[in-house]
Amino acid sequence: MAYDAMGQDFADHAAGGAANAHYDRPAMLAALGNVADQDVLDAACGPGFYLEELIEGGARVRGFDGSEEMIRLARQRVGEGVEIRQAGLDQPLPYGDGSFDSVLCALAIHYAADRRATFREFFRVLRPGGRCVISTQHATTDWLRKGGSYFDVVLETDIWRVGGREQEVRYWREPLSELCSAATDAGFVIRQVIEPRPAESMRQAWPEDYAQLMQRPGFLMLDLLRLSEVGRPD
Repeated sequence: MAYDAMGQDFADHAAGGAANAHYDRPAMLAALGNVADQDVLDAACGPGFYLEELIEGGARVRGFDGSEEMIRLARQRVGEGVEIRQAGLDQPLPYGDGSFDSVLCALAIHYAADRRATFREFFRVLRPGGRCVISTQHATTDWLRKGGSYFDVVLETDIWRVGGREQEVRYWREPLSELCSAATDAGFVIRQVIEPRPAESMRQAWPEDYAQLMQRPGFLMLDLLRLSEVGRPD
């Protein structure tokens, strides 16, 4: 698995890197809002940066990831007292129905081969009135970068350079309509489609990245709501 191979190098990069620390993380946490006294699931939790922030915000957190190395790093960051299980986004989740008030899935839904099934699992583990906030690579930006038809669903390959080494990372590219349909077919109502701007902190640390992201989005977020037991408005 790519994240097992990248391990500590990825965690070091994500700790202060432009895309993670100054773009996705602040945008996702702002969208999720006040989590005090909530049961929150961090889906594909990686090395635990979001878990740490959620705990600081007063949430009761649980997490899972498919990578043994990411789980090790997450436990190292937040302690053994936080339940972190090994599970993948393409598997039934190891939680009961209605276990959580919120689900957060940061920059990971594009790794799931069946996004509809993943959203159905997120819906299942949420309580009525619960929210699911996800971020992913922006469909238009990926299409402009990769070419081909915007409307195709394609398994893409990128080469990341992390810690001085190259790592192949595979992910699914799909049009925005497909992603939104996957969420609504699972029962969710879309509260908001968010094209985040970078945090002001990026301007000083990463001025070129800041200027680019202020003109062309890199990521896309969906803020989803579970309205009722059957997932439809009453």
